[in-house]
Amino acid sequence: MLNKILDGFYSFYFIGIGGVSMSSLAKYLLNSGKTVSGSDVSESAAVAELRSSGVKVEIGEYKENISNYDVIVYTDAVHDNDTQLQKARSFGKKIMSRGQLLYEISKNFKTVIAISGCHGKTTCTSMIAHIFKAADRDFCAHIGGNDLTFSNLYFGGDDYFITEACEYKKNFLLLKPDVAVVLNYRPDHLECYESEDELKKCYLDFASCASVKIGLYRDILFDGLTFGYDKNADYSAHLISATDGKYSFTVFEGEYELGRVTLNVYGKHNILNALAAVAVARSMSIPFRHIERGLSQFKGVKRRFERLGDINGAEVIADYAHHPDEILASIRTAKRLTEGRLYIVFQPHTYSRTKLLFKQFVRVLAAQRDLLIYRTYAAREYYDDAGSALTLSQKIKKSRYGEDVRDILSFISDARKGDIILFLGAGDIYDIAEKLVKNQY
Repeated sequence: MLNKILDGFYSFYFIGIGGVSMSSLAKYLLNSGKTVSGSDVSESAAVAELRSSGVKVEIGEYKENISNYDVIVYTDAVHDNDTQLQKARSFGKKIMSRGQLLYEISKNFKTVIAISGCHGKTTCTSMIAHIFKAADRDFCAHIGGNDLTFSNLYFGGDDYFITEACEYKKNFLLLKPDVAVVLNYRPDHLECYESEDELKKCYLDFASCASVKIGLYRDILFDGLTFGYDKNADYSAHLISATDGKYSFTVFEGEYELGRVTLNVYGKHNILNALAAVAVARSMSIPFRHIERGLSQFKGVKRRFERLGDINGAEVIADYAHHPDEILASIRTAKRLTEGRLYIVFQPHTYSRTKLLFKQFVRVLAAQRDLLIYRTYAAREYYDDAGSALTLSQKIKKSRYGEDVRDILSFISDARKGDIILFLGAGDIYDIAEKLVKNQY
């Protein structure tokens, strides 16, 4: 049963419905018996999936009579002067941001578990969902990516709501979680904050209302449960081993050995995501046998170190990494797996992030031998030369710059079996990589 605020509304129109988080919320409302429609700037797999469920989605220029809907929901990428928003205001419609709708939906559940942090949110959220599934708990998972098993929404009861909590535009402050997780604290989305100190304060405010607070050991901003490699953490990993890039480790709860976990996803950084998921599960009294099984059943998330196929025998991997820390983790994982050369194609995501973290990007990327920096995915922003991909490439002397797909084809033309081609970024670089693998260029 929807809460009182949403219960009086029966039809919803989403502006930017093709976004992963937006389409997930649209699915939830559809499953709750609401009428859902929307628009987006282009076709996508998410749009196709919604249409197959009976959702009317328009592409491009606005046509739908928005006056026919009770509530208008918009994504953060939509500017305030958007034509559809202006029409909705002129009709006096109830208007909600994506973050506001997420909060209203979360109020339908007995316990809200929210995962925040600069990176790892989607993976950790999915890991927790798989643990709760293995434990046969009644829950709903709102995932900011496409889990290879659950997609971006799992609807299986109203006891627990497991969701990502994004710091962009302070959206995570709209949530009132019972369990608040801060996976890591790094300066990101600083265009939305006056300073790093304000960002840090917002993380504190996000966790302040939670009865259970969980954070990375030595990085934690508050008093609560900790996870990490250090033996003094409440949940720690020891006796770590790796086979073909996938890690196994023994989990300790304080000084007590819970048991051994073997992950089915690549990268050492996922040990910390798994430990955070363990801490959440244990705080909800889930036995370790269910935790171990759930983590082993987690196969990964689309665009998170995803193997797409090959080009001329070279393995093609795509990763959503767009922050310097994420990029470094992905490159390290790829280097452990490759027998030959590692070709890196990186697409910066937004001019503001590149500009604000310019030195960090240079430090991580300058050490790479075969690097092409592809034109910036602007998303919601206007051109800024200081934060452009070209400016970044010019600073990294050994790199190449790519303006279109032909530049990428030229860059990877020598790649052969035993090499890896790693596509990095949160923009349309994934679609480009998919088409290259399918030889559609």
